[in-house]
Amino acid sequence: MTPKTITMSERPAVPHEFLPENYFRRQSHGDMFPEADSSRALEVDIGCGDGAFTSALAAALPGRDFLAVERLLGRVRKVSAKAKRLGLTNLKVLRLETNYTVCWLLPENGVSRIHLLFPDPWPKDKHENRRVVTPELCAGIHRALTPDGEWIFKSDHAIYFEERLEVIRATQLFKEIPWDEDAVYPITTFEQQWLDAGKTINRVRLVKL
Repeated sequence: MTPKTITMSERPAVPHEFLPENYFRRQSHGDMFPEADSSRALEVDIGCGDGAFTSALAAALPGRDFLAVERLLGRVRKVSAKAKRLGLTNLKVLRLETNYTVCWLLPENGVSRIHLLFPDPWPKDKHENRRVVTPELCAGIHRALTPDGEWIFKSDHAIYFEERLEVIRATQLFKEIPWDEDAVYPITTFEQQWLDAGKTINRVRLVKL
C-alpha cells in the first residue's frame, strides 16, 4: 500500500492561522478573512518574526486586516498566541516562505501595504542568492499592491540596505516618498534591541508606480 502524503493544509491550524485550501492559486481577501468586509484594507507583514509589530499594528488599526507571514512554526505559534490573547479578529498568520507568498499567493492589486522589516542581510558574498530583496520579489510586491499601495522596508545593516535599495530602484516599479512621522508604526522587538544598542535604523517608504 502506498503511504498517504500529508500536505500542509491537512495539519490542524493553530488559532488565527490561515491555511489555504489550495497553495497553487492566488488567495483573495475573502479567503483570508471570510467574515470581513472585502472593502477593508489588507496589509501584509512578510517575515513577521514573533509578531510583536503586526499584533500592535492590528490592535491600533482595527478597521484594517493584517496577514503575518512567517516560515518557522515556533514563531507562527507565538503570533497566534498574541492574536488570541489580544482578541484580534483582524490578524491571521500564514506559515510559508516569503518569496512564494509574495509572487504566487497574494492577490493581485489587493494589498494596500506590505512591510518588510529587518530581513536577514546575509552579508557574505557567497550568500547573495539568499538575500530576500531581488528583482523577482520587487515584481511580486508590485503585482500584489493596490494602485496606491505602499511598501515599507527597514534594515539595521547599512551596506545591505543600500545594496537592496539599488535593486529596488533599478526595477523602476516604485517611487520613494517621505516617511510619515505621525503615522502609527510600532517598533519591532529586534528594532528596539538595536535602538537600545545605538544602531542606526535605515528605512524607506515606497509607493507603487
